[in-house]
Amino acid sequence: MVGRNTRRTALKSMGVAVGAALAAGTAAAAPGAAASLLPEGAATLGNLKERLAKAPRRRDFKTVPMILNSRDQWDHEALSELIAYRGAPRQVWDNTDLGGPWLNLMRNSLNAQVWSFRHPDFLVVSATHGLAHLALFDQATWDKYQLAKMAGDKFKSNSLIVEPPAAAMDPKDYERSDGVFSPHDNSIVTLQRRGVVFLSCHNAIWETAEKLLAASMNPDKLSHEALAAELTNHLIPGVVLTPGAVGTLPELQQAGFHYAK
Repeated sequence: MVGRNTRRTALKSMGVAVGAALAAGTAAAAPGAAASLLPEGAATLGNLKERLAKAPRRRDFKTVPMILNSRDQWDHEALSELIAYRGAPRQVWDNTDLGGPWLNLMRNSLNAQVWSFRHPDFLVVSATHGLAHLALFDQATWDKYQLAKMAGDKFKSNSLIVEPPAAAMDPKDYERSDGVFSPHDNSIVTLQRRGVVFLSCHNAIWETAEKLLAASMNPDKLSHEALAAELTNHLIPGVVLTPGAVGTLPELQQAGFHYAK
């Protein structure tokens, strides 16, 4: 009797565990903010996404120089993974206009390559600098340094890192005009879920720090080197820090990336 009860208890526990696993699997597969948006068959792109997630990002700088001269001053490992990517095609966008159509253009490019030309491993990289680089700082940094004043009238906050309601739509319905692949979901976070990689520009960070100093927007009274370091430490997750976006473009073009602007 004891053995039978023990077996019954074990089977019951197993059933609960299986049920929980199935429920967890359903939740993971459900459309929403956590769901993967990589296209079906994107094995090479998926592998790159995993490697990039594991690549170290240093975000504990105390000071940084004007010109980076050592690989440990930027995300060298992650950038090397991008340069070595052999999926195709590969496209790098030269993005500088914060209020322009840059996110929409990259989304349109992705849609055409994935569903029109059937290239699931298509990789989009954003070489982000100029005012567009403000979008790569977290909201806490926007608040502390009042970056909305620098961003212009269209931005009271960093709305480009907030996923809109369209992001929760079923990704299987890729033709939905208000869905996750539509103009209603031009967000950095959603594009990252689709495999887009955003490059940060150290030169843009340095110049942003300079502007903040000139405007007396420096509550902690930091030096230029320390302020640039703090900005660097507050890049949004997933971003790849480079020694300079414009200087990194030739490295990507030599590796076979197609230039777009």
